[in-house]
Amino acid sequence: MDYLKIEKSDNLHGNIDISGAKNSALPLIAATILSKSDVILENIPNVVDVKVLIKLLMMLGADSKIISENIVSINTRNISNTQVVYDMVRKMRASILLLGPLLARFGKCQVSLPGGCAIGARPVDLHIKAMSNMGADISIINGYINAIAPKGLRGSDIIFDKITVTGTENVIMAAALAKGTTTIINPAKEPEIVQLCDVLKQAGVEISGQGTNEIVIVGSDGELLNFSNISIIPDRIEAGTYLCAGAITNSSITINNVIPKHLEAITNKLKEIGFDIEIDSNSITILKARELNAFEITTSEYPGFPTDMQAQFMALATQCNGVSTIKERLFENRFMHVNELQRLGANISLLGNVANINGRTDLIGADVMATDLRASSALILAALIANGQTKIHRIYHLDRGYEKIEQKLSSIGVKIQRLKGDSV
Repeated sequence: MDYLKIEKSDNLHGNIDISGAKNSALPLIAATILSKSDVILENIPNVVDVKVLIKLLMMLGADSKIISENIVSINTRNISNTQVVYDMVRKMRASILLLGPLLARFGKCQVSLPGGCAIGARPVDLHIKAMSNMGADISIINGYINAIAPKGLRGSDIIFDKITVTGTENVIMAAALAKGTTTIINPAKEPEIVQLCDVLKQAGVEISGQGTNEIVIVGSDGELLNFSNISIIPDRIEAGTYLCAGAITNSSITINNVIPKHLEAITNKLKEIGFDIEIDSNSITILKARELNAFEITTSEYPGFPTDMQAQFMALATQCNGVSTIKERLFENRFMHVNELQRLGANISLLGNVANINGRTDLIGADVMATDLRASSALILAALIANGQTKIHRIYHLDRGYEKIEQKLSSIGVKIQRLKGDSV
């Protein structure tokens, strides 16, 4: 099993080009089910989650063609199978995104329940309730969501008691082919949601309110859509991770191919810590700080501080002067990286969903184990300033969401190698 070997690398410099956003690519791949012709996806990240979802579509009968490393063509005309099997869903919970578009197009589908998740429960009850409100008969049999809407879905008012990103995306895609008007109240506002709406709008669906507290969608009454070429937006979490690489080593680096507005919660927090940030139209440069100040973070839905950046900032907190506090509001098990950071010497105490990080602490290299995608990147960041050598095991988590991470880090001076050996 692959692992990463990283040596202390505390003088970074250079530029990194940010890849397309995994969390935008996935719903857009699912949305190709709504298309009557080929859909070309550009700037698509070459990561495991994307490959799994495309493979799943192909298992359903779709055709896929790799045009170049980051351009893929998908044609779903010949889909005949509407069962999304557990063997694939267990590899990636985002497979639940196929529920809405399959049900909207075919009037029936079977989608395996996702099961457990390392960072906590992500219940699909909000998805099921929304589809029921749109006219589907739903039952849970042998671990599968069985959904039937023989007369098609109908527009409805969908009120989310709790903000859900994938739930919002499923309803948007289902509503695009439904009969009548769907109003989503309290939807997610993430940039990835906005791009999905913009793409569907360009394909002919009447949509308004994306990025606000209410999205209104007038469905096509079952008529399939005409998609234009889609260019995936830059990955704001990848961008934030590399900004943290500059921050934890107190180095000046530039990230290119970004939308700065999507990163405001992250760049504002870096400024609070003590860094000067230079922002251009599509690039961000972090400059060296005189000293790193302790900070407080409470994770929340966009445009708040993203839970997907919490682990990376915890690693950064080990190098800040004083006690930093991180409160995790979205996932109950998202502090699993704490034990591994402690193995490197981090001084972290936990009380429920609150972590207190005492800095500044000298870290020492050791063998550590990744527990989820973002925990993997946090361990890499800590390894950059740990004395000696750090080996990070179970990095298959990392490959789910970061494209060419060793090459990108090497390009700015990180001493990093991917090696094969026994798992830990």
